[in-house]
Amino acid sequence: MAENYLKILKGQLEEKGISFVAGLNDAEINKIESRYGFNFPPDLKAFLQYALPVSKGFLNWRETSEEEIRYWLEWPLEGMCFDIEHATFWLKAWGPKPPDLEEAFAVARQAVAEAPILIPIYRHRYLPTEPNQPGNPVLSVHQTDIIHYGNDLASYLSREFKISCPDWAAKTLRPIRFWDDVLESWADEFQEEISL
Repeated sequence: MAENYLKILKGQLEEKGISFVAGLNDAEINKIESRYGFNFPPDLKAFLQYALPVSKGFLNWRETSEEEIRYWLEWPLEGMCFDIEHATFWLKAWGPKPPDLEEAFAVARQAVAEAPILIPIYRHRYLPTEPNQPGNPVLSVHQTDIIHYGNDLASYLSREFKISCPDWAAKTLRPIRFWDDVLESWADEFQEEISL
């Protein structure tokens, strides 16, 4: 993200009541990435290094406890396990659902461990870590009810906070392995319920 856009973005978000502190430095970024086992995609990294949003709903990567950060990183898996137990969620690619709930959870845990990590941005909005390029879509994640909430970080921020969207924001969705399957599974199930 270009610095002139980041300056405009910060100003527009401040007008919406979002508070910022000094952005994360390289050492802080490296520490976070090492501790939690992912790399920030370049656009999110640039945003967090320009100025760190600290208003309610945003994850304060500098001051939020490790326990809370891990809670939000594990939120997608926990929601998936909840729907495996209490709803009908099961991906066809996983084969037959084991009758034992712990075995079913183990299948889901393994699949999520091999999938791109979802980085929390704001509340239950997440940005996939892969590919490590600018332009990944933002996902809204509530259990296995997952939808696209922005074609990229810029279009997401525009939608979420009702601010202007730059002309260069992504116009199409980049495919994201595994999470697109979960999204499509939920959409298929929802369509089946509508048709009943």
